[in-house]
Amino acid sequence: MFKKLLKPLAIFSLVAVLFFSQVDGALAARSGGRMGGGSFRSPSRTYNPSPGRAGGGYYGGGGFGFPFLIPFFGFGGGGLFSLLIFMAIAGFIFKSFRSTMGQDELGYTSNPTVSVARLQVGLLAQARNLQGDLDRMARTADTGSAAGRAQVLQEATLALLRHPEYWAYGDSQSEQTAMNSAEAKFNQWALAERSKFTEETLSNVNNQLIGGVAPSLTGDNANLVSQTGDLTPTDNEYIVVTLVVGTLGKIQLPTVNSPETLRQALSRLGSVGSEQLLAVEILWTPQASGDTLSTDDMLAYYPNLTLV
Repeated sequence: MFKKLLKPLAIFSLVAVLFFSQVDGALAARSGGRMGGGSFRSPSRTYNPSPGRAGGGYYGGGGFGFPFLIPFFGFGGGGLFSLLIFMAIAGFIFKSFRSTMGQDELGYTSNPTVSVARLQVGLLAQARNLQGDLDRMARTADTGSAAGRAQVLQEATLALLRHPEYWAYGDSQSEQTAMNSAEAKFNQWALAERSKFTEETLSNVNNQLIGGVAPSLTGDNANLVSQTGDLTPTDNEYIVVTLVVGTLGKIQLPTVNSPETLRQALSRLGSVGSEQLLAVEILWTPQASGDTLSTDDMLAYYPNLTLV
């Protein structure tokens, strides 16, 4: 009886091993690169002058300063007492109004409107020059300053705009929210992309460079190079670049469904200046030389992408 069951069990085990090994190979996440940085915290607050701030300095109490009290000081105790009560009430109303408008004591807008946008571009793997451009940026960029991050965003969008012949897929999303909830949305989108990588083989975030040396080829890719002397991508291999951006104010990306709308979205993100840019993450996969994204990988990890 046991011998009769052994043969079907062995066949089932073999089929299961072959199936799951193919699934693991098809759905294996790839190497990834990452650069950017920034913050959604208080240094990014915007200043709005308020009536309580005048050239000589700020006077508290709802906009009534010490010079206003001088003419009344010593004249009629009851009048002064009434004036103080009036000032206290006016100050309370003014502070409440300022709090409602999202301003602190110095007139800063502590919770302004912020836009969080994500743009993804799927390119044919023939765009190897683009990978090289992104690698070079990550190894040399100043991601520790607002001006440096704005330059990184501009250069990355320019690199993509220069390769329209390789555009295959695209997707865009943008949301407007308050400052105190924008960081969570930004991190959600960035982490979702990072989770698709087996390893971040090159990273430069807030000037912390990791993996500055290109990894060597191993396995099948190394054998392919030794046989052919080159890695020529096929038509069913891809590169995916994702830009996640947080900016002050409102920015609306067009729905990407054609080369023209993709061009508009890239241009709009690339025009964000350092004064408005709060945070940016540019992620791309594959990053390691010889690594590829197959059609199965695209279907598994990027089902939101639309053919352009």
